[in-house]
Amino acid sequence: MLKVADKGARRVARDSIEESRSPRVPTPTTAAPRESPAPSISLLQKHSLPALVQREIERMILAGELPPGGKLTEAALAQTLGVSRGPVREAFRALEESGLVRLEKNRGVYVRQVAIAEADEIYELRALLDSFVGQRVAATATADVVRELRGYVTHMEKAALRNDVDVFFAANLAFHDRLVELAANRKLLATYRRLVNELRLFRRTNLAQGGALPNSAREHRHIVERIAARDVEGAGRALHEHVMASRERMHKSSRNGARARTAPTLERKLRRKSS
Repeated sequence: MLKVADKGARRVARDSIEESRSPRVPTPTTAAPRESPAPSISLLQKHSLPALVQREIERMILAGELPPGGKLTEAALAQTLGVSRGPVREAFRALEESGLVRLEKNRGVYVRQVAIAEADEIYELRALLDSFVGQRVAATATADVVRELRGYVTHMEKAALRNDVDVFFAANLAFHDRLVELAANRKLLATYRRLVNELRLFRRTNLAQGGALPNSAREHRHIVERIAARDVEGAGRALHEHVMASRERMHKSSRNGARARTAPTLERKLRRKSS
């Protein structure tokens, strides 16, 4: 029997277990996870401690607990997570490869900060990739694949009705990742996943806007119906338009944020003038 040697491992394992119990997207080929009598031990058997640390740091970045541009230190994170510095160091290397952090020689590790102009470029590239994916999947999709994709969309629609951004976001990520898997091109999948990681903070914020969830759900439903109809050109076009609509939501969110930041400054100036 494997013993969990330190409380840090137990803590990270517990956090990862709680995350793994979040609502999952139902698919025809995915069975419900079984409860393990010793989940922390089971998780540590399946995943190395650095991998669990990586998952927790990734969660903290995507939740905004570690802000874009912020410096990350091995010692502080090791203390927070209750582990030694070695697993944190390994996690940093993996997170750099996935595009969530950047390592600067002699300066340290920073949460990746993607400027709007760079995000625009990423969205444009992703639109081209997704257009190809849509065409490829529409040409090859079976009835089982269509049923699976409709399951993702149904999950998103239910989350939209509850205004549950977190569940919708998870289903959205899973849907697009599955589409790229179905395109059966490993290089494309690796490139796509890196691009997605770089945009994840923008995408999560975009969906939090009022009215974004039902609009996005309708776009996903349209994509699946074009795939189901084996409309190769239509599926590619639907995915391209969906990505560009996401880019526009990013710009709208950015404009709203800028107005929210300048409003208090203008109010203070007006108060000073009137006094």
